[in-house]
Amino acid sequence: MDIIKKTVIFILLLVTGTVPQHAQINADQVMRIGQNALYFEDYMLSIQYFNQAIQAKPYLAQPYFFRAIAKLNLDDYRGAEDDASIAIEHNPFITDAYEVRGVARQNLGKLKEAIADYEQALSMLPENRSILFNKALAEEEVKDYESARQSFSRLLKAHPNYDNGYIGRARLELSMGDTISALTDLNKALEINKNATNAYVMRADIAIHSNKDFAGALDDMNEAIKLQPKYAGFFINRAFLRYNLDDYFGAMADYDYALQLEPLNSVALFNRGLLRAEVHDNNKAIEDFSKVLSLDNNDYKALYNRALLYKDIRDYKNALADLNRVIEAFPSFAGAYFLRFEIYRQSGDKKRAERDYNKSMALAKKPAETVGKEPDNQDNGNQEDTEPQEVVANRFTSLLTIDNNAEVEEDYNNKSIRGRIQDRNVSIEIEPLFTLSYYSAPSQLKENTYFIKEVDELNDTRMLRFLLMVTNHEPQLNDEADIKRHFESIEYYNSLLANNTPRAIDYFGRAMDFMTLHNYKSAITDLDRAIELTPDFTMAYFLRAIAQYKETKVADMTEEPATSGNSPMAAQLASQKAKMSISKILADMDHVIKLSPRMAQAYYNKGIIYSEMQDYTSALSAYSKAIELKTDLGEAYYNRGYVYLKLGNKDAGIADLSKAGELGIIPSYNLLKRMSH
Repeated sequence: MDIIKKTVIFILLLVTGTVPQHAQINADQVMRIGQNALYFEDYMLSIQYFNQAIQAKPYLAQPYFFRAIAKLNLDDYRGAEDDASIAIEHNPFITDAYEVRGVARQNLGKLKEAIADYEQALSMLPENRSILFNKALAEEEVKDYESARQSFSRLLKAHPNYDNGYIGRARLELSMGDTISALTDLNKALEINKNATNAYVMRADIAIHSNKDFAGALDDMNEAIKLQPKYAGFFINRAFLRYNLDDYFGAMADYDYALQLEPLNSVALFNRGLLRAEVHDNNKAIEDFSKVLSLDNNDYKALYNRALLYKDIRDYKNALADLNRVIEAFPSFAGAYFLRFEIYRQSGDKKRAERDYNKSMALAKKPAETVGKEPDNQDNGNQEDTEPQEVVANRFTSLLTIDNNAEVEEDYNNKSIRGRIQDRNVSIEIEPLFTLSYYSAPSQLKENTYFIKEVDELNDTRMLRFLLMVTNHEPQLNDEADIKRHFESIEYYNSLLANNTPRAIDYFGRAMDFMTLHNYKSAITDLDRAIELTPDFTMAYFLRAIAQYKETKVADMTEEPATSGNSPMAAQLASQKAKMSISKILADMDHVIKLSPRMAQAYYNKGIIYSEMQDYTSALSAYSKAIELKTDLGEAYYNRGYVYLKLGNKDAGIADLSKAGELGIIPSYNLLKRMSH
């Protein structure tokens, strides 16, 4: 087969799974499959689909627009900007394209261009919340405070219950030195949303810097940690507060936990070293400072403090080595010369000791150059960059804090942009459906693959081309070789089904490849055929239910990106269509249960469907049956606990969440912390 023909077949396989008579690709269907992949955060795979749509119909705006979203989520901001620009050239009325390009430009530092994009988008959607918010942030970044203030006022007039808007304006007010207004806005944000993590962090920062209210700041940091218990920076800052409240053991515990979360966090290591030095645990303190220096060999604060400790344990050789480097970088730092004087004196080198003592005394009478400057910039005669010697010395021996805890990140309006944390508030979602996959994403606590008898039996037949697994956390397909392997597998099944008597297992195998590549429509067609040939094919019903569920989830993405405000009739039709799809999904899961009545995952999946329908009574029943059949199914405990909390049964909910956490479901602890106050 020559390469041109092979390429044509490859493109056609994306859409149909068959080799038609003519080389005509269905660009609309390719687009839909690409949007499926985008929705489920397989960004690299979605880009490949959009590439094919662009190749077939390069004059369309949509493929460029959606490819821009995928690139944005992969932090390819320049590529996103370029694609959004092409989409705008093809169709200047796609409002969301201006937003996507604005966000890309904002991340590239092209703030004025980003503002221009937001203004263009606002000319079509004048009260759009996300665009107004992003525009205000960009205006603040270029220090156009008056315009930013006007944008926030316009935003909050249109959306008075938008908590992040008040938080963003509070940050602006702090930049303008208006602490009172900032506090008012932060309190308003917390009145609207008591889970607004950023508001607690920023309010704590104000308490520290305004009146040294460490106790009040500690209360707010405790709330922030309840909401986001896996962020090391919060524990580092709480340790700083505890230290200032004379809670040494609490501070040390926070640094230890921060380092459990991030073993290479240099701030936590440095601060723990200072605390250990304070109680004369010198060897462990030296160990901490040495780890800091292994991460950054030019951390002069760590060098200076390690030199102090080496002096205390009479390791003068290493103490001098560290101090010489500090003095070379900061030749006007009197404290370093005085420390070296003491080392020389204690080691008996009177001549050098006297020289350093005199140097130290002379420097102490005049300011020193700023500690934070790079060594190459020293001795430049810039007197504006000087500070009193005691300030410099204090900086070398002071606890550090994380100063970017309360960054207000861009908001995104378009529902297609997924996979990004829009703010510091951790969203609470139920654990997802169990599905069949050729891949899994094991965590540190659990493998995330489960045993189902029928799956094991399918693998034993060796009739599938890849090993089948059961998981509820499918990883993204980021390896081009993996993606290509499944396209080639579809081609293999095409040939097999065309030249042999069709078998259910072959349709099932091709459906698995289609599922892996997010082509749910083709997967459903193949599973229909598999079930026609083998009506008791349990896992075909199971997989078809998942395919229908995912197809339903992304159905709204086939709409025009710029359309909004659909008619009531259209909404009613969409609702009826969704109900019909849900009925089919439940019917397939019921068929699975009929064929395999002890499959806990089937009951669990039914529980999720009922939860999404807000039929909580049926959901509880399904989750309970799943737990009865598989007592270590942590996901079922978590979801049942979530439903109990939804219904107001706090005791039952907490009991289930506790059990789920014990079984390795990490989000349980976040939710438990939220419920504990």
